[in-house]
Amino acid sequence: MTPAAPTAAIRQLAALAQHGDLSSYAHQIQRLGGCERPIRMEGHRLDVHAATGEVVWEITDRDLPAGQLLIRCNNRRATRCASCAEVYRKDTFHLVTAGLSGGKGIGPAVAQHPSVFATFTAPSFGPVHNRPGGGRCRCGCLHPEDDPALGTPLDPDRYDYRAAVLWNAHAGKLDGPDGAEDAPPAWATAELLTDAIRSAARLAETPGPVLDGHAYAFRFGEQLDIRPIRSADFAGTSELSSRAVAAYIAKYATKGAETAGTLDRPIRNPITDLIGSGVTDHARRMILTCWHLGALPELEDLRLRKWAHMLGFRGHFSTKSRAYSVTLGALRQERADHNEALARERAAEASHPLPDPGTVLVLRHWRFAGTGLTAAEAWLAATREPDAGAEGEPAHG
Repeated sequence: MTPAAPTAAIRQLAALAQHGDLSSYAHQIQRLGGCERPIRMEGHRLDVHAATGEVVWEITDRDLPAGQLLIRCNNRRATRCASCAEVYRKDTFHLVTAGLSGGKGIGPAVAQHPSVFATFTAPSFGPVHNRPGGGRCRCGCLHPEDDPALGTPLDPDRYDYRAAVLWNAHAGKLDGPDGAEDAPPAWATAELLTDAIRSAARLAETPGPVLDGHAYAFRFGEQLDIRPIRSADFAGTSELSSRAVAAYIAKYATKGAETAGTLDRPIRNPITDLIGSGVTDHARRMILTCWHLGALPELEDLRLRKWAHMLGFRGHFSTKSRAYSVTLGALRQERADHNEALARERAAEASHPLPDPGTVLVLRHWRFAGTGLTAAEAWLAATREPDAGAEGEPAHG
């Protein structure tokens, strides 16, 4: 059922109908593929024939139905943009699957390599609410699985927030080497790999800063879960299929620290940004600890204030060795090439064939002009089927 247009949207659409083509306007919104917070750009693009200097195509923001170029935000967080997060989730699924089973340019022989899914934990920074064996917590309660109290301190005043933040900030340095492209030797088994991981988890350590006379060093926690990964179609109970692992990782690829009761965006002022934000008391104390530590000159390189919304964890959601699977960039390029091919087919069908890319110089100058949709654009986005295959600059013709 098509939702009724709000008053503001009706006014904007009526004004646009007097000066432009509403169908073109709607198509520009459709090309966003359902993005909820597109980036608005102003500027122009000029396509020039490399040999003759002839202007093949020119477009400015004034030529576009919305008066600006609208491009997808590509935010991975579902709390910010469900549509773009879904694209990111699918890309992550294909990346992990290709590394375990082959595909996307990775040979099928990789499926025969020994592989495991290992879950590491942080060390303890103080007693927390938990469900030991699904039973009663030390606080005396039987917490349901979705209880937000799980994982939060039993006694916040005795919890080591400083160590927790610093561990998050140094977690990336516990990662391993780049890996190698060679096939594993015949004697390498999943069991041997499991033993090696247990030994590495026990011995791995990275040095931290010295604060108030205390020298920090960071290691993994004692809890470690390692399960072998079998073929894509394996349906056992104690072991995992490669597709199940890929689906699990992809699910969490669209979540951020906000799932733990904190924010999904950087913090500029901990006082004003946290008022009415709904963050949990535990997350609030982690954020404030980040802010306090971030002011210390000796911790400047950790940039803790920038990453306060991530509770000190720095950088991207995921990292991988260079030799594992494809990259997210390669998957995005594959999609862009596919979209370009579709645009050329449509242009040829409309008797407006596009010039050979090798003969054209593309001169672009776009500048940031804001984010989000107007009331009219939001209504159009809700009433039209997204054109998920199109994004970025409009095609010729």
